Amino acid sequence: MDPAAYLSGQLLIALPAIGDRRFERAVVLVFAHDADHAMGLVLNQRLESLTLGEVLDQLALPCPEARRRETVSLGGPVQRERGFVLHTDDFRAEDGSTLAPSGGLSCTPTREALEALSRGDAAPRRSRLALGYAGWGPGQLEQEIRQNVWLTCPADEALVFDTPIAEVWAAALGRLGVDPSFLTAEAGEA
Repeated sequence: MDPAAYLSGQLLIALPAIGDRRFERAVVLVFAHDADHAMGLVLNQRLESLTLGEVLDQLALPCPEARRRETVSLGGPVQRERGFVLHTDDFRAEDGSTLAPSGGLSCTPTREALEALSRGDAAPRRSRLALGYAGWGPGQLEQEIRQNVWLTCPADEALVFDTPIAEVWAAALGRLGVDPSFLTAEAGEA
């Protein structure tokens, strides 16, 4: 596959034909994509029973009071115990673990990002915590796209951080000029 065709920095927007309940109406921000794998974070699923304050308390890190009740996102079904900080690109982990594909967004899967959030002074301008990620093996994502279960569009900060979570799917489709009410899981023939 031509490296220019890789989807790092793009959004995957699940179509009704996806056939996987874990990804119904999901919007995934792809952080890594090459010939060997793809990895991303689901943007519009939350773990309502877990807050940022609780996670930072478990790690013995202080939590800014204004962020204590923020819910944690479900980043995907793989390694749900592993945390990823989705953030603006004004923060980079010193250990080089930050992934920054494009669009002003980055992802850091290390404690260093959580420590920056807890201090506040070194924190990225905007961020949120996700547990787990979505992952694909060699050629798997490309096959799913050929099967018409995902649409793609560029990611941007406004969609990720400003759009209410319940509206992310429809807003992402709207950026492509697609009205969600016209989508169906039914296949047809011309």
